[in-house]
Amino acid sequence: MAPDAAARPTRAEMRMAAREQSRAQRRDAAKAATRTALLRVALPSVAALGVAAAAAVTVQGEAGQRRAQAAGTVPDQASAATAADNAPALDAAQQALAGNGAPQASRADAREPLAGAQPAGAADPGSADPAGAAAAEAPQQQRPAVSLPVAQHGLGEMFGAAGTHWAKRHTGIDFPVDGGTPVMAVTDGTIRTQWNPSYGYMTILKMADGTEAWYCHLRSYKIRKGTVKAGDVIAFVGSSGNSTGPHLHFEIRPASGTGPVDPLPWFLAQGVDPR
Repeated sequence: MAPDAAARPTRAEMRMAAREQSRAQRRDAAKAATRTALLRVALPSVAALGVAAAAAVTVQGEAGQRRAQAAGTVPDQASAATAADNAPALDAAQQALAGNGAPQASRADAREPLAGAQPAGAADPGSADPAGAAAAEAPQQQRPAVSLPVAQHGLGEMFGAAGTHWAKRHTGIDFPVDGGTPVMAVTDGTIRTQWNPSYGYMTILKMADGTEAWYCHLRSYKIRKGTVKAGDVIAFVGSSGNSTGPHLHFEIRPASGTGPVDPLPWFLAQGVDPR
């Protein structure tokens, strides 16, 4: 074989050399990209180190001022202004040096009032409700000892009146109110209900001393029997029994059993005027 033919590379060797050259170019390109990325990361880090170094110098300067104040020396106005100007940079540097990623409140933030801060004098949410406490301390409204049998004042036929509707004399007083008007207990006691041809539907309220109040010519009952308090609604006005129209016929009968008495003096003696 001729010397020139032996030295000439074959096609296979040429392809292998081309592949090696391509691999080398790709490795060089990857190294260049890595260096670029490192420079991009390193430059901000260098800037942050510069800020941190400036902050450290400022912190040392403030520490020196504090020592001077403790020793009794007062800094001049220029130094105070410089410290005030450096306060925001100091706060930023302290946050950069912390390195934990959590925001820190600066001294300026401490001087500002918090948004939604509780106003002075407001009640503590964990304490008792002052409105509820005031309501609890306020005296409860007392029920009257005696009240009218209906809310409306004014009387019709009076006790002892003569007329064709009564066998003898009128045995009570009449309240000329509309049918369906609520009828109330005049005082505390127990009630029972019954029917009477003359009185119609009636409710009898027995008081603690045995005195009875009779409510007559009712339309209907709300409470048929049991204990009631003064002012409780017990029935409704009607025109049942021997009646010419809706009204409440009211009687007072003492425990002695002597018969009905005039209810008007009884009301007036209790401090209630139905007229």
